[in-house]
Amino acid sequence: QVQLVESGGGLVQPGGSLRLSCTASGFTFSTYAMSWYRQAPGKERELVATVPPAGGSTAYADSMKGRFTISRDNAKNTVYLQMNSLKPEDTAVYYCKAHRGVVRYWGQGAQVTVSS
Repeated sequence: QVQLVESGGGLVQPGGSLRLSCTASGFTFSTYAMSWYRQAPGKERELVATVPPAGGSTAYADSMKGRFTISRDNAKNTVYLQMNSLKPEDTAVYYCKAHRGVVRYWGQGAQVTVSS
């Protein structure tokens, strides 16, 4: 059974940091690219960052460049999203996604709220 379980969300003040984790099971994690998406209330889901199966070259949405860092540990079947200098507009549900070809797996999401 495929599972992607996000953790690490919560409430943080503007300017603060959070690290999200997404732990996978039920498929060969190291052969899938991994991405983080987010969806704010009333808005469409948007891509945050992507890391290829073996790690290395990453890609980010423009608004997250320099503040967010995606990484993965294939030995732990886990992908991370380090978020720094958080802003109220970063408030959203954050989802991880595993993808390879036409195959897509999604996690259930983790709420991140940035507020004073």
